Amino acid sequence: MNDHCGLCGAKLTSMDTMLGENKLSDGNILCNKCLEKASNINQELLYSLSDFSIDDIKSLIENGKIDPGTDHQNKITEESQNENLPTVASSGSNIISPDFYKKRRKEIKNQLEQLNANLSMFTKGEIKELPRILFADETILAITDAQFSKTVDAGILVVTQKRIISVSKAMFSLVKVNDFPNETIKEVSFVSHFLSPIIKIHTDEKIVEFECFNDKDDAEKFYSFIKKIYNKEEAKKQLDTVKQVSSDAVLEQLEKLGQLREGGILTEEEFAEQKRKLLGKL
Repeated sequence: MNDHCGLCGAKLTSMDTMLGENKLSDGNILCNKCLEKASNINQELLYSLSDFSIDDIKSLIENGKIDPGTDHQNKITEESQNENLPTVASSGSNIISPDFYKKRRKEIKNQLEQLNANLSMFTKGEIKELPRILFADETILAITDAQFSKTVDAGILVVTQKRIISVSKAMFSLVKVNDFPNETIKEVSFVSHFLSPIIKIHTDEKIVEFECFNDKDDAEKFYSFIKKIYNKEEAKKQLDTVKQVSSDAVLEQLEKLGQLREGGILTEEEFAEQKRKLLGKL
C-alpha cells in the first residue's frame, strides 16, 4: 500500500485520505497540501485527478503548465477556451448558456467576497456548480462547509432569500443538490461540539442533520444568522416573556406610587404625572 505522498514524500495522514485517496493515473497519491498547491495552478485537478500522472503534477508545479504534446495539455487547452465550465451536473442543476454561467459565476464570486466566506479547498467543486443551481434572482445570504451527518460527502450549506440548499460534489461524481424552501422549514437548531458541531433543519416531514468539520466558529456564525430568519416563533416567545416582565414591573411601580400618595409624600398632581410616565412604558 502506498502511504506516502508521491510529490513531497510525506507520510499520508487520516486527513489526506478522509475523503478518499488523491490517487493519480500511475498509482501515486498526493497529500492534501500538494493537491491544494497543484490545484491552485489548475483547478481541473480537483475533478479529474486520476487522469494525471506524478510527472504531470511535477511539470505543473515547476513550469506552471503540463509539458506540451500530452493528452492532458490538449484537454486543458480545450477547456480553457470555455472558461473552465463545470462538468454536466445532476437534475439539481439548471441548464444555462456559457455566457450566462460566466456572468452568474462572477456575481456569486462577488457575493462570497462580501460575506468573507470561509470555505475549505474541498468546496471548490460545489462553488463551481452554484451558477447552475441558484436562480437568477437568488442572492447568497450565508454559506458554510457542511455535509450530511454520518456521510463522507463534503459539501456546503447555502442560504438565500428563498431557501436553504445543500450542495455536495464528490471528486468524480455529479453534484447532489437538496433544497429546503423557506415555507417548509419550521425551525433550525444547533448542537455544539468541539470538533464538528451539527446544524439541524426541522421541516414538517423530518429533521435533517449536517456536520461541520471545517471550522466550528464559522458554523456557529452561520447558525447565528439563520436562526434569526427561521426561529421566529422562538423569538416571539422571548419577546412575549420580556413584555410580561416589563408589565409586571410597571404594575409594581404603580402600586408603590399609590402608597406614596396615600402617605402624603406625593401630591395628586405628582402621582398623576408619574403614573402617566409609567403607563407610557407598556
